[in-house]
Amino acid sequence: MTNEPSVDAPREITIAFDGACLGNPGPGGYGAILINTRTGREKIVKGREALTTNNKMELTAAIAGLNALSPGALVTMLGDSQYVIKGMTEWLPGWKSKGWRGAGKKPVANVELWQALETAVSRHFSVTWGWVKGHAGHDLNERADRIASAEAAKA
Repeated sequence: MTNEPSVDAPREITIAFDGACLGNPGPGGYGAILINTRTGREKIVKGREALTTNNKMELTAAIAGLNALSPGALVTMLGDSQYVIKGMTEWLPGWKSKGWRGAGKKPVANVELWQALETAVSRHFSVTWGWVKGHAGHDLNERADRIASAEAAKA
């Protein structure tokens, strides 16, 4: 018997994602680094918008990273955005049960991006979310930040 993964086993992917904005609102950028944990192969997804917010770029980075994968992966998402991490792990069920309303029955900000992120997540076998402290030396987070910041500077 071999320890080689089965060809039918889902791909295991780590995605480090980050967004950046020069001013808030202002020109923004996002970056995501996708790493196949079995093979070490990497793919970078990036983009920019001329006028946006930091939260929109954080969400867009996560969406773009997940959508760059073929469906059915086991994904670990790593980001420094408490907004995205807590949104996906704590707040989303409540928002949905209240018709996409948050505190004080106000509409959830960036609802179209939250819905797009939920759709992107649903394409995969499983997605787990992990928070890393920003600008604290975490290699993948620092790389994603540099990509996002460079994109924001070009917007």
